[in-house]
Amino acid sequence: MLATDGWSFALGLDESVSWNDYIARLSDIRRGINLPAGIVPAAFLVAEVDGRIVGRTSIRFELNDWLARQGGHIGYGVLPDHRRLGHATEILRQSLVIARSEGVERSLLCCDDTNTASATVIERCGGQLESVVDGDGGPVRRYWLR
Repeated sequence: MLATDGWSFALGLDESVSWNDYIARLSDIRRGINLPAGIVPAAFLVAEVDGRIVGRTSIRFELNDWLARQGGHIGYGVLPDHRRLGHATEILRQSLVIARSEGVERSLLCCDDTNTASATVIERCGGQLESVVDGDGGPVRRYWLR
């Protein structure tokens, strides 16, 4: 479950890293310890329903230049078999709660301009479109949520 449908599910996990080392790395990142270049303190969490993993979220507690332009505070995804069931909306709602608990009062969320499903989820959760900017892979919509 490293990559699916064109996106990486388990951020930073590769076959050469043991599971225990991966979990320890995620713990360090959450606490802001031993951060690799370009990485900010963040939580990586999976979403499950009835014991099955349906998606994931990455909640960044700070922004670097790249995140401030096109990555945002929160990145989420839902596995293809579980899409269009409301999971993305709930993942984003819960991610906002966690972000606020870590001191992020306003969260920046970004999505590709062509990703209407993600834009709909963000807007459903109260996102206000601030701008559309040129991103690495094309236009990116930037939203702010409280």
